[in-house]
Order: sequence, then structure tokens, then C-alpha cells
Amino acid sequence: MTGHVSLRDLEDLAMDTSWMAKGKCRELPPELFFPSDGVGVEVAKKICMTCKVRSTCLEYAIANHIDHGVWGGASERERRRIARARRLAKA
Repeated sequence: MTGHVSLRDLEDLAMDTSWMAKGKCRELPPELFFPSDGVGVEVAKKICMTCKVRSTCLEYAIANHIDHGVWGGASERERRRIARARRLAKA
């Protein structure tokens, strides 16, 4: 998914988790994606960049207001910025 997504797409995405089985993170320990420092965040983001479901993962985390961990190659702070920018763009 790229750009803006419709409300219906977000609702569908919020419920559908089938894409998770294809995630690169399935092959690695979960704690890698819930780091306690900036170095850990960068490591997780690099792993996400090679994942074929990265954009879907990011949209899922934003749609579900997930506020912990690295999802779709974005930290909690980055996802908040993306969500805020989208809200402002709609206004």
C-alpha cells in the first residue's frame, strides 16, 4: 500500500492478519522488533526493509494504533508522525 488509503481499506486491514505469515519477522526472535534503544530500532528497521509485506505491516500498525515496537520499518515515533501528517492532509 502506498499513499493514502480509504477508510474502508483501513477497516479491512485492521481485521486482516493473513499477511503476517509472510513477514520476515516470523523468522526472527520477537524481541528484535521491540528494542529498548535506538541501535535496536535501527537493526529492526534494516530487517523490515527486506520484507515483502513491509508496507502492509506499516499500514496495519497505523490503522490499529499500535504504539510499541518497530512495524513496517517504522518506530513508534515515526508512525505517529505519519498518522499526524495524514490527518493534517485531510483537514
